[in-house]
Amino acid sequence: QVQLIESGGGLVQAGGSLRLSCVASGLTFSRYALSWFRQAPGKEREFVGVISWNGDRTYYIDSVKGRFTISRDNAKNTVYLQMNSLIPEDTAVYFCAGQVRNPNYAGPPKYAHDYWGQGTQVTVSS
Repeated sequence: QVQLIESGGGLVQAGGSLRLSCVASGLTFSRYALSWFRQAPGKEREFVGVISWNGDRTYYIDSVKGRFTISRDNAKNTVYLQMNSLIPEDTAVYFCAGQVRNPNYAGPPKYAHDYWGQGTQVTVSS
């Protein structure tokens, strides 16, 4: 049974930082590109960024570029989302997701994601 479990969310003041983790089990982690998505209340789910299978390539949406960093540790089956300089607009439930169709790809969403986590809440107060 494949599981992706996010953690690290919470309440933080604007300007603060959080690091989210997503631990995977039940799959060959290094065969997957890993993405982060988020969904704010009343809004559609939004792609945030992606990291390729070996971590050599990353891609971010413009609104988080320079503030968020995705990394991964294949030995620990874990992908991270370091979020700095948080703003209230970053408030959302954050999800990790894996896609195996092209694990070397790191760009705007192009391939369906095979597995999703349950999400972790991030709330940024002003």
